[in-house]
Amino acid sequence: MKKGKIQEAGINLVESFSEFKEFKNIDKTTLMSILEEVFRSMILKKYGTDENIDFVINIDRGALEIWRNRKIVEDDEFEDEILEIPYSEAIKIEPDFELGEEISEPIQMDDFDRRSILSLRHNLATKIQSIEKEEVFKFYKDRIGDLLTVEVYQVLKREIIVQDDDGNELILPKSEQIPADHYRKGDSLRAVIINAEMRNGSPAIIISRTSSLFLEKLFETEVPEIFDGLITIKKIVRVPGERAKVAVESYDDRIDPVGACVGMKGSRIHGIVRELRNENIDVINYTTNPSLYISRSLSPAKISSINIISSEGVLKADVYLKPEQVSLAIGKNGYNIKLASKLTEYEIDVYRDTDEDVDDVDLDEFGDEIESWIIDELKQIGCDTAKSVINLGVEDLVNRTDLEEETIIEVIRVLKEEFE
Repeated sequence: MKKGKIQEAGINLVESFSEFKEFKNIDKTTLMSILEEVFRSMILKKYGTDENIDFVINIDRGALEIWRNRKIVEDDEFEDEILEIPYSEAIKIEPDFELGEEISEPIQMDDFDRRSILSLRHNLATKIQSIEKEEVFKFYKDRIGDLLTVEVYQVLKREIIVQDDDGNELILPKSEQIPADHYRKGDSLRAVIINAEMRNGSPAIIISRTSSLFLEKLFETEVPEIFDGLITIKKIVRVPGERAKVAVESYDDRIDPVGACVGMKGSRIHGIVRELRNENIDVINYTTNPSLYISRSLSPAKISSINIISSEGVLKADVYLKPEQVSLAIGKNGYNIKLASKLTEYEIDVYRDTDEDVDDVDLDEFGDEIESWIIDELKQIGCDTAKSVINLGVEDLVNRTDLEEETIIEVIRVLKEEFE
């Protein structure tokens, strides 16, 4: 195979598409492969075959050359202009060419019309964008669970679009935002990656600030003993922006896991609390003793006694407290007792440890006088008897339920009549 003097200057076609030479997520090998595929498609359309086409790729220079090979034949035997070249034309290129040899000529951009070039550019851009999107998806799929800092790009009604350092877009849905979160374009925020998927050919990277994993990663950042594996987070439960409970355990008896997580004068946990919009965080020392674990989980309430019940695979715990401790055990909107149940995986029922409650009456017995939805609302905050409602008082009930003050006053009047 010979190349004539005119052809020795073989043109680097990639230079005609210099805008495609640098891509942040595509290596040169992949880019050259894409270029060959796109050019080969264009050649097939023009010549009907690519069997006599050679592609010369120089990865280091990012160069791609295309050569068309044709066999030299007698002028009177010339039949196929795609695969053959007449002898009389061949010797014009190089006088010492002989019959039967192959002549190799460079294919240049001038060999194609404007429409073909525009089509090639479009196909090339489309394929590169597709590869870039796939690379972004793969990159983040391998980073699920990682904590990252991003910049707010666009605030929408149902989600916030953010960008990473490379300009890739990620999504923070409304459901994954802490209720007190308020951001504007240009603000930075921290979140954890919880999902990566392809939607209509584009990567959808979902991040979260409400996930328990987000809180876990914040602890890893603030507490070196957790990052180093000296302290393990056994479980996290939370109501984002309101309250969270974190059970921790140390494998080194010399390390106090709760103290290490809280830090001197709360120095470590304060940063986490601020990040979570003042979310109340209870750090609890994990134990396999169920009674002790439940007692710790109901902090800050002080427990008088606990009766553990296991029935048909359901774990229950009857917890008895002094009257003044009940509201602490239940917590605002019932969050404390709900989270304690999730943390320990026990159904926890709270009872007052006092003789005054002997003659108490179950709320369900007032079904004829109080509407069932009101009774259900009271039960959600741990009030399942008449005196438990009366003892809390109007102000506490207004704060802890969605009931109107007038409704609560009427309920208390009905309940008090039972004891008069």
